[in-house]
Amino acid sequence: MKKNFHNRREFLKAAAMSIAVTGLSESSKGFQSFRSKGEKPNIIFYLTDDQDKVSIGAYGSNAYSPNLDRMAKEGIIFHQAFVSSTVCTPSRYSFLTGRYAGRSYSKRYLDECPAGMQGFVSFNMTLEEDKMNVGNVLSENGYVTGYVGKFHVGEDIKQQNDFQERGLKYVDRKAAVSKKSSDAFKHNERWYRQYLKQCGFSWAKNIYWGNMNAPFNHHNVEWTTEAALEFIEENKKDPFYLHLCTTLVHGPAGSWRKSMDHPKISGEGLLDELPDVMTDRGQLLEKLKKKGLDPSAGHAGYSWVDDSVGAILKKLDELGIADNTLIVFAGDHGSKMKGSLFHKDGVNIPCIMRWPRGIKAGTECHELIQNIDMVPTYFDLANVQVPKKYKMDGRNLVPLFKGTKPVRWRENLYFEMGNARAVCSKEWKYIAVRYSRQQIDAIKRSSPETLPKNMAYIGRLGIGTRGASNPNFFDADQLYNLGKDPLELKNLAKNPEHRQKLLEMKNLLTKYLQSFDRPFGEFVMGGNAVEGGTVDKQIKMVKQIKISGKKIIVPPHLSTTETGDRNKARKAKDREERRKNRESRKNEQ
Repeated sequence: MKKNFHNRREFLKAAAMSIAVTGLSESSKGFQSFRSKGEKPNIIFYLTDDQDKVSIGAYGSNAYSPNLDRMAKEGIIFHQAFVSSTVCTPSRYSFLTGRYAGRSYSKRYLDECPAGMQGFVSFNMTLEEDKMNVGNVLSENGYVTGYVGKFHVGEDIKQQNDFQERGLKYVDRKAAVSKKSSDAFKHNERWYRQYLKQCGFSWAKNIYWGNMNAPFNHHNVEWTTEAALEFIEENKKDPFYLHLCTTLVHGPAGSWRKSMDHPKISGEGLLDELPDVMTDRGQLLEKLKKKGLDPSAGHAGYSWVDDSVGAILKKLDELGIADNTLIVFAGDHGSKMKGSLFHKDGVNIPCIMRWPRGIKAGTECHELIQNIDMVPTYFDLANVQVPKKYKMDGRNLVPLFKGTKPVRWRENLYFEMGNARAVCSKEWKYIAVRYSRQQIDAIKRSSPETLPKNMAYIGRLGIGTRGASNPNFFDADQLYNLGKDPLELKNLAKNPEHRQKLLEMKNLLTKYLQSFDRPFGEFVMGGNAVEGGTVDKQIKMVKQIKISGKKIIVPPHLSTTETGDRNKARKAKDREERRKNRESRKNEQ
């Protein structure tokens, strides 16, 4: 019998409960199995952070990535792989569940976006308490499931009282690296492990709750790789699933090189020594130098990730289990267009898979795939009877492993990010930006200085406004011909020649949105949804403002500071005129 948890704290303390598996969910009916007969494959999912295609040689760049290049030659490389959202939490949620983040029914998401209100997909969902996720379902179906590295799909734990309520130890970001702060990090990492186990994973180690925190905010790929190798070694005789998430390549390129100079810094504080599981850092930097590649310009991070992949491949070969292990490499989203819904360096991600027993070597795939497809694929390969209430949006990717185009495949994709929704085919893309009633009120009250933040899709500067480097970012309706305009710089939404295509794409988006049972703009009316066109004045204004990171440069004719100075000067002049008039009347008397 499943226990009903009255609050999150009770859930965190509870032991993992088994789930009754009774047939297929509605979203899984008609789910055809293409699983090859025989032994169930091991599955390793390697997820990176903020990675663009330019970081991998197999995609045509000059990056030094021999191990990923090997995977591409021995497996399949996807050119049209996408995520549905472009910040960590919703993207990772979909990789773990196989459903759009906008379908989240976690308490955190429903508290922020109650039923009947427009959804706001951002850093605001967790894995649900019913444990409908890949780790738990596979563990209930004969797999040992492991989690290593960055999570970022948990509760928001930032303030001191958040730590104290959960029995965690708070460390101020200004604290020094010391035994005390190190012990606190180690204590907290052990708690993170238990959280993942309570979510349904049977094994967890070397966990980052989210992004790295000071004073231990240096990448340590060896630390996560060591745990991954330990898990593989321990479970080499059983079918296993490993969810391995590195912190690279998040942050400025220079920070990756700088992290290499701090080998004892890790997610559990200070290490006694750096795990000897990969190429020596100095040797790796020397290789880059000989190849004329600048480590501080990004190549340290690119090749560091690749070397970790190499360690995994080597371990599989040594254990003799490589042939029946599917290893999937993917990015959680792009870097330069993070927080937007643009293709390049945004929703379009690197994705390479290798499985000697099941994937034709040297395959290049140009079909549309998405992060929601990973979990259905794993379930098929594991011959899982999906729980009846499990909600999935993805498709099984196994038909693409044959190297030939399947008879039927999807023709379009759906995307979601804060106040924006989008759909695309291979040839066309449509983006709709619609604010809720409350957001529109705030936008109309905004000064020019605060307008970019309030109009960003996720309501923040920095990562929220990277997409503003594209002049169309704030437009309410955006239509792009991807074949002629791959960088999405020419918005055709107001072009009369493309009125019919705009209507077709809007209708396609409407069909997707109707499945969410939530309003969105005029597409699905209700709740706090508002049709487009209500902030056209502000769109025109914000497009005149220069946005550089978190720095906002407002032109003088829009600046409230300039306007305020002029108003003060005018009022001072009026006061002086009134004073002179009073003096004049007094003299006349």
